[in-house]
Amino acid sequence: AVSRAQISDWLKKDDHPEFKGILDYQLATFLNGLIINKRGKQEKIPEPEKKLNNNIVFKKLKIALKYRDEDILEVFKLVDLRISKTELSAFFRNPKQNQYRPCKDQFLRNFLQGLQIKLSDKKN
Repeated sequence: AVSRAQISDWLKKDDHPEFKGILDYQLATFLNGLIINKRGKQEKIPEPEKKLNNNIVFKKLKIALKYRDEDILEVFKLVDLRISKTELSAFFRNPKQNQYRPCKDQFLRNFLQGLQIKLSDKKN
């Protein structure tokens, strides 16, 4: 279980003296829980990854939100980021494939900012 204090420490700016980064395992556990919450329980509960990268985080968010490529491209448009379907699909490929592309921080950050805009627009 996660305490309110832990969440508060995670949400502080990274230069704040009480800031504590979230461990990959904790973030993976949260994202797996989000998938279960949004999509329903699975027969086999996935084991949280001990090491995450932006591609894994992005893929888990895509799964949890039930987004297709078109949905993600629409979210990117909200922050004036234009990428092709081919470029996008490279983020979700197996790292051993030639077409695989590491998801840089700017893409994940822009996706999260666009998602914030999209979801806040739904509330209004």
